[in-house]
Amino acid sequence: MDVALSKNGSRFLRVFFASVIVFLYAPIVILVIFSFNNSEVPSFPLSGFTLHWYREFVTNADLRGALETSALIAALSSIGAVLLGVLASIALVRRRFRGKASVSALLLSPLVIPYVVFGISLLLLFHTLGIPRSILTVMIGHIVISLPYAILVIMPRLQQIDVSLEEAAFDLGAGRIRTFWSITLPLILPAVVSAFLIAFTTSFDEYAVASFVVGTRVTFPIYLYSALRFPNQLPQVIAVAVVVITISLVVVVASEVGRRVLERRLGTPGA
Repeated sequence: MDVALSKNGSRFLRVFFASVIVFLYAPIVILVIFSFNNSEVPSFPLSGFTLHWYREFVTNADLRGALETSALIAALSSIGAVLLGVLASIALVRRRFRGKASVSALLLSPLVIPYVVFGISLLLLFHTLGIPRSILTVMIGHIVISLPYAILVIMPRLQQIDVSLEEAAFDLGAGRIRTFWSITLPLILPAVVSAFLIAFTTSFDEYAVASFVVGTRVTFPIYLYSALRFPNQLPQVIAVAVVVITISLVVVVASEVGRRVLERRLGTPGA
């Protein structure tokens, strides 16, 4: 008899699943509660209800600047990671060349390299090349660490596409670029969107690499970490964290719904 199918086993699995959900989301719930607390000290019992901290962070120019910088870097680095990920995936899936395994391992190596080591390496590289630290250096670092995720998302989808569809387009006189835009790209579009969102989230939340290569315009995670040292700024940090979590949740749900709708229209599996 399968233990998981027994009455006690089923009850245990439900309790275990509920415990995991509580463990994961209880901190977020507490964060939301404290964001409305009418006190600079996040503690129970609450001092009262207020929206003061949300108004404070909206008028905080430094905080808004950090958010804009992170959003800009995340958008540009995500576009770069997805473009390179599509090209790398096509080369690894559709081409045969010597050393493919080594190239694949090299492209995926940022997954196993500690970000601190990677950040120090980038800092030394930019210093040797005489490149000043700026938004560009952070963007380059984030493209490199986001590229493996883009490849791992796009490659499986590309492998599911029958190569005969592209060959048929070639036989009908379409060139490689026209075949890619008309055949390949529409079929891998759900994976491309997923890769972009993963890369955007990775870049927006990344701290370790950015802390070594950031310039005068700090990113949101760096500003957040710096603000935690000042107790009077903690309520604002909590409020903006709630806003970021809410926006992230809306984006994730919307992207998942959009992915399913798009896959249904394309007639692809996984919807």
